[in-house]
Amino acid sequence: MADAKNLAIIERSEKEQLQISVSEYKGRSYLNMRIFYTTDGGSTWLPTKKGVTFTPEQLDTLSEAIEEAKKEFMAEE
Repeated sequence: MADAKNLAIIERSEKEQLQISVSEYKGRSYLNMRIFYTTDGGSTWLPTKKGVTFTPEQLDTLSEAIEEAKKEFMAEE
């Protein structure tokens, strides 16, 4: 897999974070959301099996779902 371009990191705890990145594999581009962990205080982050990968064609559906979630959360306030 080629080097990934990190788009965002969401801290989950001192030892765990969600990394959102774009990468290429076998000539195709993907959006990856994967949980990473550290055992050395954050110097090195390693990927877990927990994650999901989206193709560019799936991004509109993902975006629509996020917008719906925002509306739901705003309605609760």
